[in-house]
Amino acid sequence: MSLEGKKILVGVTGGIAAYKIASFVRLLKKQGAEVRCMMTPASSDFITPLTLSTLSESPVGIEFYDSKTGEWTNHVEWALWADVMIFAPVTANSLAKMAHGFSDNFLMATYLSAKCPVFIAPAMDLDMYQHPTTKENLERLESFGYTIIPAESGFLASGLEGQGRMAEPEVLLQYLQDHFHKDERFEGKKVLITAGPTYEAIDPVRFIGNHSSGKMGFSLAEAVAAKGGEVILITGPSSLKTVHKNIQVIRVTSALQMLDAVQSNWDRADWGIFSSAVADYRPSIAADQKIKKTEENLHIDLEKNPDILSWASANKKGQKVVGFALETQNGLEYAQNKLEKKQLDAIVLNEMGEPGVGFGTDTNSVKLIFKSNKIRSFELQSKQELAFSLLNELMNNFV
Repeated sequence: MSLEGKKILVGVTGGIAAYKIASFVRLLKKQGAEVRCMMTPASSDFITPLTLSTLSESPVGIEFYDSKTGEWTNHVEWALWADVMIFAPVTANSLAKMAHGFSDNFLMATYLSAKCPVFIAPAMDLDMYQHPTTKENLERLESFGYTIIPAESGFLASGLEGQGRMAEPEVLLQYLQDHFHKDERFEGKKVLITAGPTYEAIDPVRFIGNHSSGKMGFSLAEAVAAKGGEVILITGPSSLKTVHKNIQVIRVTSALQMLDAVQSNWDRADWGIFSSAVADYRPSIAADQKIKKTEENLHIDLEKNPDILSWASANKKGQKVVGFALETQNGLEYAQNKLEKKQLDAIVLNEMGEPGVGFGTDTNSVKLIFKSNKIRSFELQSKQELAFSLLNELMNNFV
């Protein structure tokens, strides 16, 4: 979910959570954003301006006037430069200043000059966070149209445990991505997505599986959520995680478990996107104990797994169904046959063999085929970018 070319102004106030801003700035730069940081004087006790200027590749704003260089920093210019301002962490003191218009430092003056969307991530001890004045200040700022990124629960610097921790850098990033990628057409949409492989047990130690990482499915889930939709993400074994509040993750292992999860949630969905690499067969009998190496050859009887995609298509109640086809040869022919045979609305053809395409990669190149036989090709790109491209094309054709 690229932020390429977006101008992000990061405001840092004097709380212990300021140390997290280094990671946040790196995430923003990795997404292609232009970043400037401004700091209160107190925040430099927790993280140095040199650190943030190095990571952001831009000078840090702290004071209006630099007596060493004789240069004046124009807070109005900084405010007008930004596409969005995000303040993190925001202490109780700075929160009160923002709510009531105090302007006693460069950061606050820049904030009062803002004409762009403003995001505020508070961080303080749990009693301060629950204090009536803090709640009132947060409500007041929210009434101005600003987005409050709620503090999380956990261990605090005081030694206590409770709500007050600044949201993690990945969560801050997610809020900004959602802001820039919001699509009104996805508001209220519920999308069921399957991702990753399935593992079919041979015994308690071994299984039949494949090399799917789940990256495409997780990217699709993040993209739907960023556009404003809700996601039911049913994933096979995968190390991937998501922090988005609009994504419900259901983790399964086998094809039978995945089918059960799909069946239990199908009536809630408007779309189904089936990107998982489900094992076609499973051992007829899974041994209770580890199979010992005794014979020269081991024979395992396999039986066919249920076809989850066909079940979803046969049980449509107005849902749109999108399948995936991973092929190594005659890809277009096989994908078109699968599209017709399973009565899908669209299918994504993934042809292995080219560099950067297939299981486990961060990039992909696919063809999207509709039941009208319309074909849209997507050149090699990151799976995150591809997810947005696919969703845009699907929405344009489904609505």
